[in-house]
Amino acid sequence: MQETRPDSKPEENKNSLLDKNITRSITTREVIFLLAFVFCLSPLITPPIALLMGLIIAQFIGHPYLHLNHKATHILLQVSVVGLGFGMNINNAMQAGKEGILFTVVSIIGTLIIGYFMGKYLKIEKKTSYLISAGTAICGGSAIAAISPVIKAEEKQISVALGTIFILNSIALVLFPIIGHQLNLSQNQFGLWCAIAIHDTSSVVGAASKYGTEALEIATTVKLARALWIIPIVFLSTILFKNKNNKIKVPYFILFFVLAMAANTYFPIVQIYNSYLVVIAKAGLTVTLFLIGCGLSKKVLMSVGIKPLLQGVALWLLISGTALWMILGLAQ
Repeated sequence: MQETRPDSKPEENKNSLLDKNITRSITTREVIFLLAFVFCLSPLITPPIALLMGLIIAQFIGHPYLHLNHKATHILLQVSVVGLGFGMNINNAMQAGKEGILFTVVSIIGTLIIGYFMGKYLKIEKKTSYLISAGTAICGGSAIAAISPVIKAEEKQISVALGTIFILNSIALVLFPIIGHQLNLSQNQFGLWCAIAIHDTSSVVGAASKYGTEALEIATTVKLARALWIIPIVFLSTILFKNKNNKIKVPYFILFFVLAMAANTYFPIVQIYNSYLVVIAKAGLTVTLFLIGCGLSKKVLMSVGIKPLLQGVALWLLISGTALWMILGLAQ
């Protein structure tokens, strides 16, 4: 005699309803994300607003394509930076790069040394402290991504360093233009300050583009010249952590950025269309910051911890304050 299960249908219906609710939730999340993504392409959305939208989605809705986020932001940022090169004059940019070379050398070496002693004082794990220092000294997430495999950093160490840098980037993107206007910084001064004191290229370009065209040109050039320091710092890292078996990731997109500036400077046909290319590049940058915000989930924020965040904030305030003091001092 076959056993009957009178409650099987209600149970099946309950499971079916649960599956439908899950599917509906995922679909809604994807729709909201895609609508926000498209909205970021609008000229109405500034980089800080795009970042804020991303943060809201990360905290309350969740990124539906989180597994693709890092690669997407990496590629989109590089393409956007190259696109910005089509709106710049190479002669002016190289002059700006020369002006920032002394600041660059002093700030990078100083930040790494102070970061080392600060990490020891706060008793932060060595590799985590080193990644935060290098990210602050050079170019944020790009430096961390290049150095991590060389020192054989673990996923937890990388997440803490990236989380620290991205939190401070988010603050800088909003705060720096306000401070710049309050202090009546010139375009030149603000662009130089951004390039030295803000970690990631995306936030540097976002803050500078909000301040003005000249500030954007100076900030982008100085920041990318600063990014080239990834190469010697990676060599230094292999010595410090006694690991000589990893390949160095060279930021080749910087070469394409220089070529884009040269094309805009010497080829009149490029100058006809450069405004369109720059508009597209700025839209790409805005979307990049939106995606970065979407990646700052509660898990990432909670993983940072007090001591690494304290180190990151202290280094950031030190380099920001010192750079601003030197820039204002030169103007007198």
